[in-house]
Amino acid sequence: MDLAAELDRVREVHRSGWYRRDLNGLESPPQRIRDAFDQMPTETNADWATVAARLGSIPRALQGYATALREGIAEGQTPALRQVRQVISQNERYISDGGFFASLGADRELSGAVAADLTRGRQAARDAYAELGAFLRDELAPAATDRDGVGSELYAMHSRGFLGSRIDLDETYEWGIEELGRMVVEQENAADSVLPGASVAEAIAHLERDPSRKLNGPEELRRWMQATSDRAVAELGRTHFDIPEPVRRLECMIAPTHEGGIYYSGPTDDFSRPGRMWWSIPEGVNQFDTWRELTTVYHEGVPGHHLQIGQAVHNRERLNSWRRLLAGTSGHAEGWALYAERLMEELGYLEEPADRLGMLDGQRFRAARVVLDIGVHLGKQRPDGRGTWDADYALDFMRGHVNMSDAFVRFEVNRYLGWPGQAPAYKVGQRIWEQIRDDARAAEGQAFSLRDFHRRALDVGGVGLDTLRAALVSPADLPDAP
Repeated sequence: MDLAAELDRVREVHRSGWYRRDLNGLESPPQRIRDAFDQMPTETNADWATVAARLGSIPRALQGYATALREGIAEGQTPALRQVRQVISQNERYISDGGFFASLGADRELSGAVAADLTRGRQAARDAYAELGAFLRDELAPAATDRDGVGSELYAMHSRGFLGSRIDLDETYEWGIEELGRMVVEQENAADSVLPGASVAEAIAHLERDPSRKLNGPEELRRWMQATSDRAVAELGRTHFDIPEPVRRLECMIAPTHEGGIYYSGPTDDFSRPGRMWWSIPEGVNQFDTWRELTTVYHEGVPGHHLQIGQAVHNRERLNSWRRLLAGTSGHAEGWALYAERLMEELGYLEEPADRLGMLDGQRFRAARVVLDIGVHLGKQRPDGRGTWDADYALDFMRGHVNMSDAFVRFEVNRYLGWPGQAPAYKVGQRIWEQIRDDARAAEGQAFSLRDFHRRALDVGGVGLDTLRAALVSPADLPDAP
């Protein structure tokens, strides 16, 4: 994706009026403003003075945001009530006495002036989020729509943005159903390898009873993540990838929030802050299964997000600052991360049947999201043929395809309902990555090298998937390429 194309996309989103209804439970201004504090330096008094100043700027930011949402109310462009209620609940956690803003820096010994500024900043942030919560409850919620789906036009716009590619949504929906069926068969075969004759649910129950596969508490999880990541970096850096020295450092972190997400944040331009893998552990969760989470470490770390993003940041000789630090799409980044999961299977890192079952659990989960996300937002016919998609069916559908707690399933479905087009970008992005690799292999014949293909792909930096295809496969080799 070049800068001109990205600016065109931003203009298209603005013309659609999306900013007037930009609110959901995971990735919208209320979360982005709070998330900014996770990466801020906090080592010195000067660092905390900057934190205090930024806390003090939150009221103005949230007031401007509320102004945009009020425009939406006036224009009849409002988010779904389900998302409004979710953000109201988040706000209450943010501003509670034990919440994020009350505790930020409260345990640090700081100089008098900085400590006083920080106290005022924390209170300003809590007051601002409380004011936003009142607005959401009293003004936006009564005007919010009860429709979760956004319709084909808005959905196509978001899909293009997340992928950097225009896809046939009807064909992709049908492909998603087929891919999901294939994942079900693969997972059933893997379950039989774990416990002969067992169903998927029985094999998972068997593994969950195995204490040797358990991690107890956040710190044990963090240490296991770090050791697993360090081992992958060391081994893959010797055999399958050329990993620059600064990229070999990846920090595994427990996030300061409890929203349930697992995510990666890239390094600073000079690598003074390394790439980080974050785990936001839901309240009350204290045990973790290694067989389920192994592929997550590869997804977020190496050869997944960290290798792709960290190598782009490091690649000053080939890439400008835009391509190194800012450009990219979910389809490119998340598609690569899912591609990396399958690659680790191909490289022999998931030979243990339990670990392979865990990887397939994630792949099945991502395939189900393609079907659900397109289905509910476009009002498609349900796979069971009994009417069209709605939120209730979406919950039942996901419960049938993931082996997670019901709280996790509800969190995920709410995410898809409020963030159209983003969740399918993972599996659709993986599909396009694999198509590009296969096209390159067909074009190059015996000269094709997988290691060389990966090096060339990572050297491109952050792009949309159409740009990636053009960079890696000659159009002359693809008669039907756009």
